[in-house]
Amino acid sequence: MHPRNPHRAGYDFAALTAASPSLAAFVRTAPHVGPTIDFADPAAVKALNRALLLHHYGVRTWDLPPGYLCPPVPGRADYLHAVADLLATTNGGVIPQGARVRVLDVGVGANVIFPLLGHQAYGWSFVGTEVDPVALRHAAEILAANPRFASAVSLRRQPARECIFANVVAPDERFALTVCNPPFHASPEAAAAGTRRKLRQLGGGTMPRFRRNFGGTNSELWCAGGELGFIRRMIAESRGFAGRVGWFTTLVSSREHLLPLKRALAITGAMDVRVLPLEHGQKKSRTLAWRFAL
Repeated sequence: MHPRNPHRAGYDFAALTAASPSLAAFVRTAPHVGPTIDFADPAAVKALNRALLLHHYGVRTWDLPPGYLCPPVPGRADYLHAVADLLATTNGGVIPQGARVRVLDVGVGANVIFPLLGHQAYGWSFVGTEVDPVALRHAAEILAANPRFASAVSLRRQPARECIFANVVAPDERFALTVCNPPFHASPEAAAAGTRRKLRQLGGGTMPRFRRNFGGTNSELWCAGGELGFIRRMIAESRGFAGRVGWFTTLVSSREHLLPLKRALAITGAMDVRVLPLEHGQKKSRTLAWRFAL
């Protein structure tokens, strides 16, 4: 994990349960592991997230609607620290901080995780966009319950599912950065197969139980063309917003998607393309970043 990631040494369950006592009901001791939780238990995962957000980020109230994506806080933090370093490469080696650094979160979700982590870590301000009105409404409720963050985050409905930046970025706006966790699968069937694979990796359980924990809603899990199609659309549309965004970035779950995405960026005319490696335990991922002006 990134050296600034507060989760790089693992979970301090003593500190987490002291901050959020409700987590204690889910903590158990595993051989050769020590204190842990059952990561196939949706209530345990949500309780862990609440404790992490409270203890490390000062988020007093956080919850999710039934069935919505419960994000891995350490992994999302790693993404933000990596792109903070990216911003430093075009800012004299210094990470820009404070509300003047505006970040566009494409698909902010019901969990509003990137704005919460990014504002606490660097003081950045965020605009979160979302096609799902239920997710957007719940994100607004989280922010209203956490006034320290609410003043730094604004939310906008994206009315067209096929659009990424159009409709939500005004002609006179400028963002230092965009962030995104795109839907991975290309169909509901592929998404269901993916949940079954993850369930096997966790060592059992039932499909409905797993869905409530990690599954997410349709707009979170799948879209036409899957991850590759979504990011290709993002790349194509980004050309028209080159003057309004410093760095475009997105998570890329599949390493096999990097080559076709780099080809798409070359066609689009991106002048600077970078791949930032991310590692969370055994999970390896990466952030694709590009800009048009040097």
